[in-house]
Amino acid sequence: MRDAPAGFADFQAGEGVRSPGQILAHVGDLFDWALSIAMGQQKWHDSKPLPWEQEVERFFATLKKFDDFLASGEAIHGAVEKLFQGPVADALTHVGQINILRRLASGPVKAENYHVAEIAVGRVGSDQAKPKREF
Repeated sequence: MRDAPAGFADFQAGEGVRSPGQILAHVGDLFDWALSIAMGQQKWHDSKPLPWEQEVERFFATLKKFDDFLASGEAIHGAVEKLFQGPVADALTHVGQINILRRLASGPVKAENYHVAEIAVGRVGSDQAKPKREF
């Protein structure tokens, strides 16, 4: 999402392909759904995409709410495996789609060695550490 090219939210790769903005809105919905499952009150909502920067903010806010709940010590309703094989795995698939669309839109994401990336528990917002090794 960082440094996405202008107009990227509405990029069309082809007929019937979701735009990056639509995909990111769906990812936000997936993390809202994941939180509702974890809290034992499963509900789904199809959100209309917001402008890109607002959708990015929404993504990080929904991810933080989900992360905060997992870290809270509150009981997780249902099987954790189902939570991760469902909405979390689905979200990861869509993040891959956004990366592919970035390349198609001539704004590829720089590759990074995530094995050496600085990882900090609870840091799920846009304030990530600078890449240690991009290539």
